[in-house]
Amino acid sequence: MKVLIRIVLLVCVGLGVGSHALSAQFLLPAQGETPNEVLRLGVVGMVHGHVHGFLQARPYDGVELVGFAEPDTALRRQVADQYDLESERLYGDLTSMLEEGRPDAVVVFTHTFDHRRVVEEAAPRGVHVMVEKPLAVGMEHARAIQKAARANDVHVLVNYETTWYPSTHRAYAIARENGRLGPLRKMIVRDGHRGPKEIGVGPAFLDWLTDPTLNGGGALMDFGCYGANLLTWMMEGQRPRSVTAVTQQVKSDPVYGEVDDIATIIVTYPGAQGIIQASWNWPYSRKDLSIYGREGYVHADDPIRMRVRVGDAEERRVTLETQPAFYEAAVPYLQKVVGGTVEPQGLSSLENNMIVTEILDAARRSAQTGKTVHLQDE
Repeated sequence: MKVLIRIVLLVCVGLGVGSHALSAQFLLPAQGETPNEVLRLGVVGMVHGHVHGFLQARPYDGVELVGFAEPDTALRRQVADQYDLESERLYGDLTSMLEEGRPDAVVVFTHTFDHRRVVEEAAPRGVHVMVEKPLAVGMEHARAIQKAARANDVHVLVNYETTWYPSTHRAYAIARENGRLGPLRKMIVRDGHRGPKEIGVGPAFLDWLTDPTLNGGGALMDFGCYGANLLTWMMEGQRPRSVTAVTQQVKSDPVYGEVDDIATIIVTYPGAQGIIQASWNWPYSRKDLSIYGREGYVHADDPIRMRVRVGDAEERRVTLETQPAFYEAAVPYLQKVVGGTVEPQGLSSLENNMIVTEILDAARRSAQTGKTVHLQDE
């Protein structure tokens, strides 16, 4: 007999595999496999623009959407009308949705500052949580999230677009699993776009992205988290020795007046260095990764295209199989974690993202003081 697992979507102010298989952390249902349980899923928040990608990708196999929570009445109605959401599943507050919808897990599309509140309310009810990146606005919130998760034995996952890139996993295989590059020496991660306003994000999303309290910063938080996440994974969960950062505000538009719009972060490890370049000033959108070892390099230029050179060989260009749609990978992963068939580790894990928050916190302090922050002394 199959067991029904309900997942509720809570919405509150503020949520492919290439030719090389993904690691066990990211296993999706095999072809023809039918999950034994249905996940009751709730959505929390509608102010994060990624909620549209989540709703557009419906329906999800083995998932029952049991509630949508968003306190902004006008925004809640607008999104409900746009995606034909059932009115009886719409809630104006998180508590009502948790109590009436009884989700097994929630996906969170609030502003980053609200992540702590959602976890602290969901965890005591045994509800697992997946938030959109980054985990938290700072270490105080991150530690509170970790405490709530541990005390209630629930999983807190962090969802990054780059987690589901086939090129991300092929690069890791070359650099770490196969060791073809030799000891790693330098990693460079570049992320961002022309700016939230310039690419046309919705007004609710733009409002909190440019609020230093709700977002924790500007481009440093919005896109620096990708690099910190990937570096921590590539360095196998090591805490860095030091963090040095420079941030600037180069845009003249007053909408960006309270936050940085360009950031460079240097992270050091024994024998290796990472450089994170986060910006709302790129001439085009990008999410790419370069890894240099003693014996060669790999460039993950986009989700499926790569360049590799090892030893004396010529550079080789590789095109991987097309990735699945963003949430078509994230939601099945969440199903497996909640169902107990996958133990979260690496990119999505709370452990990785506690270090990510520590790096971003240190980067903010470094940029403010003009000094390197030495984490091993703290």
